[in-house]
Amino acid sequence: MPPSSQYKFLRQSPRDGLSTAMQPSRWQRLHIDPWLCLFLILNALLGLTVLYSASAQDLGLVSKQAMSFGIGFVVMILLAQIPPKVYQAFSPYFYGFGLLSLVAVMIFGEVRMGAQRWIDIPGFGSVQPSEFMKVGMPLMVAWFLSLNPLPPSFKNVIISLILIIIPFVIIAEQPDLGTSLLILASGIFVLFVSGLSWKMILAAFAAVGAIVPLAWMFLLHNYQRQRVLTLFNPEADALGTGWNIIQSKTAIGSGGFMGKGYLEGTQSHLHFLPEGHTDFIIAAYSEEFGLIGILILITLYFLIIVRTFQISLQSFHNYGRLVSAAFALSFFVYVFVNAGMVSGILPVVGVPLPFMSYGGTAIITLMATFGIVMSIHTHR
Repeated sequence: MPPSSQYKFLRQSPRDGLSTAMQPSRWQRLHIDPWLCLFLILNALLGLTVLYSASAQDLGLVSKQAMSFGIGFVVMILLAQIPPKVYQAFSPYFYGFGLLSLVAVMIFGEVRMGAQRWIDIPGFGSVQPSEFMKVGMPLMVAWFLSLNPLPPSFKNVIISLILIIIPFVIIAEQPDLGTSLLILASGIFVLFVSGLSWKMILAAFAAVGAIVPLAWMFLLHNYQRQRVLTLFNPEADALGTGWNIIQSKTAIGSGGFMGKGYLEGTQSHLHFLPEGHTDFIIAAYSEEFGLIGILILITLYFLIIVRTFQISLQSFHNYGRLVSAAFALSFFVYVFVNAGMVSGILPVVGVPLPFMSYGGTAIITLMATFGIVMSIHTHR
């Protein structure tokens, strides 16, 4: 009798076999992974250094960003103290809260620049509920799939896709196509690492190929179509929609191998580069530090992703393995989409560069995900 798919899946899942026999280290008792924490701290310091230059040496902006990092690290440490079984138990409730928040945005959300994405809470400020789903989506799909043996059955795959598509459609209607695609990807990643067969994966690619033309004609707004068209020929509207990409590529190219030097960038300091301290900060960084600086940043991101994958592979339960791997892949997508957008190989979308772009909500959300990853690693 040939081995079942469940047997093969478990056979391919690594086990270190040592953690239960060894006394927990000081870091494990603190529920902190020292390597991951070190890489995050280095990335934060680099981000603050670059932000000081990209923001025209605005100490107020850098101070706010440093405060966001401080809050983020506190959130990460606190969330790392909570056992993974608690996250697993509360995953559907967190997902439900996120869905209700998205519906609330549709009903009485605050409109800014033509988009209805925020809820104004008196005494607290504006909150963007779609950020909750960046954490809630992987947790929910992992919770559902871990209820049954892996790899998932066709029925469970369909149910998971429904759980993924509902918030994707709501967020895309705000409109916020960039965030909706990131949240869609975070859920799909959980399905991917759960052991889907290649037949299902190829069928999914075929379905996406069939949906793309329909989405282009009926779902995308005019400005979103224009962003895609600008990608292929930014010079057609050099002073309009193509301005961002042209100036960004100019800044990247002018950095050369070694860069112009810290605080010596002209594209950002002379305000040719739009949003040089937020979405396009990697262009300002590349201009001043060149190819060497980009390689250092990519190495830091690579170490964070690899360490997160290692934690996923060392997890003793399906829920922790799925969540950690999904967070690692989602982090990679954030980096890839922003870098691709700035370098002109992807359409311009509002996706910040992790730990580099200015923005407190994105930092705290990312730190929360790494806190959950550390919880999975240190609670045995």
